[in-house]
Amino acid sequence: MAASSSVSAIRRVAIFGGTHGNELSGVLLVKHWLKHGGEITRPGMEVRPFITNPKAVDKCVRYIDTDLNRVFDSQSLSNDRAGKIPYEIKQAQNINSLFGPKGSKDAYDVILDLHNTTAHMGATLILENSRDDFTIQMCNYIQTSMAPVPCSVLLIEHPGVKYATTRSIAKHPIGVEVGPQPQGVIRADILHKMRDVVKYALDFMQQFNEGTAFPSCNIEVYRVLEKIEYPRNDNGDLTAIIHPSLQDQDWKPLNPGDPMFISMDGKVTCYEGENTVYPTFVNEAAYYEKNQAFGKTEKVTLSAEAIQCSSM
Repeated sequence: MAASSSVSAIRRVAIFGGTHGNELSGVLLVKHWLKHGGEITRPGMEVRPFITNPKAVDKCVRYIDTDLNRVFDSQSLSNDRAGKIPYEIKQAQNINSLFGPKGSKDAYDVILDLHNTTAHMGATLILENSRDDFTIQMCNYIQTSMAPVPCSVLLIEHPGVKYATTRSIAKHPIGVEVGPQPQGVIRADILHKMRDVVKYALDFMQQFNEGTAFPSCNIEVYRVLEKIEYPRNDNGDLTAIIHPSLQDQDWKPLNPGDPMFISMDGKVTCYEGENTVYPTFVNEAAYYEKNQAFGKTEKVTLSAEAIQCSSM
């Protein structure tokens, strides 16, 4: 079978943990694999586990100066102001030199970036490109392998939503988000789901490299539309919180007229949109500082052409 998309063999893969230092499943797994890498070893591939934000990991905080998962833009990566650069931007430049440069032929083929969420999202894969047949095929393989355990796919490609993620250095970036898990806490069930996702991702890459032909496929994904902010007063204080009927309902339909927020005096704010949407990152602890109550998404279907390795 001839590949409709020309995809070379996957030779260099990075597994990032600790992009946010208090999301401990990825931290624990990467530290384990740095010492005992047998389970992530695959023939013909360099698989490199890496702690991305070691200072934040040491302090068990999300970041030191600024969010590492938002500073892989060209301006930050080229910032050369001596002595005035925030720690995470310096670290981003270091990571870019090790695994990039971003956008170059020398960049790593795949980066799996491991994250935890406090939201009730289960196992989630994060796609950045709706036209990358390889990553769509990988998501399809992981979903099929995980079944009957659900594994949702979040597409963050949207004209009004800009991210400059740590994993965006790679030719084929994949975010792995698993929850719910409190910050600074390890839950065995959440860690095991993350470990399974990584295993299946590496299995897919190995099979691809060995010449397995993957037929065309379709997957259902949730595409980011916009973030919904918390109601606040002029002082910036919360005036309402997530309504109980929305709490823990990630990926479930939010219909016009459904409750979103409830105030301390019991006033309910309902969703006034015209169409059904699908909330995600509902009441995520890390997003309070970003004033994001949840992300609003729509369901779309992505198609991937058949692929087969072009250079075994």
